[in-house]
Amino acid sequence: MTNYSWQVLVTPEEAKIWFVITGPEMDAEKVVHTGGCHCKSVRWKAVAPSSVVAWDCNCSNCSMRANNHFIVPADNFELLGDSGKFLSTYTFGSHTAKHTFCKICGITSFYYPRSNPDGVAVAFRCVDPGTLTHVEIRNFDGKNWESSYNQTGISSYSKVQK
Repeated sequence: MTNYSWQVLVTPEEAKIWFVITGPEMDAEKVVHTGGCHCKSVRWKAVAPSSVVAWDCNCSNCSMRANNHFIVPADNFELLGDSGKFLSTYTFGSHTAKHTFCKICGITSFYYPRSNPDGVAVAFRCVDPGTLTHVEIRNFDGKNWESSYNQTGISSYSKVQK
């Protein structure tokens, strides 16, 4: 088992926070990440780069859950086994976002975001160790959703990159 260390770096010119996971070199190409909830009743796999951009949203739901997630196209995400029977879904407001969580342990390891209805938001802390090498945290102002949506380019993150 490889040990990873986390470093938090703040770049003053952009006020971004970077989490750097140090460990063996990982391929810059897309990799298969696996993960799930705390009790392991919900398991999934997602195809994404080993270096990802995660979004720190301050909407009422995400801020209460301290949610940081990266987004993958829906075609790059797959629930494994009988995970679906352990999921429950919460919606509010526009009901576009589908906040899924495990019925057993309550963890939201992924959900379907309003910003990317054609994608899946994966909680990066729910990814099994060993495939994420770098996570850049960007802010999304969910309290001013429309403005942040237009300014951040978040909708492009659920598009398949060629």
